[in-house]
Amino acid sequence: MSVGTRPGPTKIVRHIPRLVAAAVAALVLSACGGGTDGTASKPSQEAGAGSAAFPVTVEHKYGSTTIESEPKKVVTLGLSDQDAVLALGVKPVGSVDWFKEQPYGKWPWTKDLWGSTPPQIVGERDEYNMEKIAALQPDLIVAQYSGMKKEQYDTLSKIAKVVAQPKGHEDYQAPWQVMTEQIGKALGKEGETGKLIAGIDARFKAVRDEHPEWKGLTVTVGEPYEPGKFSAFSPKDPKVIFLSEMGFTTSEKYRAALGKENIADLSSERLDVMEADRTVWLGTPDTEKAMKADPLYKKTKVHQEKRDLFLPYDSPDIGAALSFNTVLSIPYAIDQVVPMLEAIK
Repeated sequence: MSVGTRPGPTKIVRHIPRLVAAAVAALVLSACGGGTDGTASKPSQEAGAGSAAFPVTVEHKYGSTTIESEPKKVVTLGLSDQDAVLALGVKPVGSVDWFKEQPYGKWPWTKDLWGSTPPQIVGERDEYNMEKIAALQPDLIVAQYSGMKKEQYDTLSKIAKVVAQPKGHEDYQAPWQVMTEQIGKALGKEGETGKLIAGIDARFKAVRDEHPEWKGLTVTVGEPYEPGKFSAFSPKDPKVIFLSEMGFTTSEKYRAALGKENIADLSSERLDVMEADRTVWLGTPDTEKAMKADPLYKKTKVHQEKRDLFLPYDSPDIGAALSFNTVLSIPYAIDQVVPMLEAIK
């Protein structure tokens, strides 16, 4: 899948290949030289043992994980987790592929932070290469914006300490603040994390203060992916949350159509779901052209009244920034999206 072709976690939950747990575990244990307590990287742990922030215990979907000392080698398995780790001054040694085409470093908000030391790609979305992860000998594995399964968590816990998805939230629907806090705590950088979050909150507040007219306006976010078909994103999806923090809200009809799902795949006959004060579409020039040519879309009020907004996934990377919705991508997204929203009267 290339950039711009359904790059969000739209199909992840439905199409995750199952691991053959026993076989993978055997390979992992071999690569790690045995051990089942998640402490394979003892040198890294001992090197950071003097940090006053540790030990720390982080609760998550599959229980809790205690990290005894400062992690030195971090692998991120959440689709956007690397951003928060980078923002806190740590370069992950491994990361997963999401958008492909240099998934870790092409984005303008992270390129300088990666520099000349990109991470090893250790999987695609929620399909992890356990051998590659084990070979990196990490002392911490982070999977916040992910759909990690329990059997994957159990296998990975034989390699290193694992901080899985935040508990109390559906996969891919935890607020960016919560995921950032989880990562910051695991890295022993809670103070710095709080400052990062406060800075982003201040950016959103500035937008709300400058545009009080947006407060309470309804918004929908979707992605056309083939003629006559589109996806609608949950009110808890990062892209919708981004707009909500500017003052927008979602309609009861939209929320009902999504339910607990992160995404709903619909046909043009259900474009009524996307009617709102502002409708935002993400995609490519080709999908935008196809949507605007759809006879049923031409009849929607939001299109006829020019209250719809088409955002590209790349060139510029606006859709990607909204999809990531992290402490690094949000400022970039605000700078790009606010003027476009202002242009809609």
